[in-house]
Amino acid sequence: MKKSFVKAFKIFSLCSLIAVFAVEKPSAYVCKYKEDYYKLYHIHHQQLSDDVIENIWWLEQAVKADFCNPLYAYTKIEDESQWEKYRCLFQMHLNLKLIEQHLRLGRIYDKKVAYFYDAPWKDEYLRNLEKAKTCYEACYTYWQEASIWAEKAGVGKFNFLYLTGLQNWEDERERINSGKLNYKKTLDRELARLNKVIEQLKSMDKNAGWNRIELPE
Repeated sequence: MKKSFVKAFKIFSLCSLIAVFAVEKPSAYVCKYKEDYYKLYHIHHQQLSDDVIENIWWLEQAVKADFCNPLYAYTKIEDESQWEKYRCLFQMHLNLKLIEQHLRLGRIYDKKVAYFYDAPWKDEYLRNLEKAKTCYEACYTYWQEASIWAEKAGVGKFNFLYLTGLQNWEDERERINSGKLNYKKTLDRELARLNKVIEQLKSMDKNAGWNRIELPE
């Protein structure tokens, strides 16, 4: 009898504990600064359009938000010069990530090649290609912003100032300023190809008898 009572008491205690955790509401994550929003940006193993759009939204909010106190920056900040360069690099990096995400989104709707047998679905393909085109064209603005901030982070007064805690951001700045990274060339090439595919699809007759065999008389 005693063992049964102990067992029942343990089960009751466990159920009570589960109930307490079930009704307890989790604390909300408050986003206020760039660093807060950037933490919510993440890459999925298989990114669907909704995942990419979510990332774009977080990055856009990060661009518009204020910086946190230097004490909570992504690297150690010891003086105002480091703080100034940190802010330039951060803005540059955010715009580069926005380009990457828009390119990812565009490629979901893009069609690399137009084949003759695509004619029956040309209207659907054309709608998707217009979405891809919009994504690619938006990247020009982000590239202009990224280039401006990279230039600001590479001015003479920062020649001997290197934020070692943000090596990848520093590498991005160097690649932009040296011309090794040039998204404008990439965008020009992709849009030229995409426009060619659009024209090829538009010229197709979706009611053509390409699937019929004409037998000799």
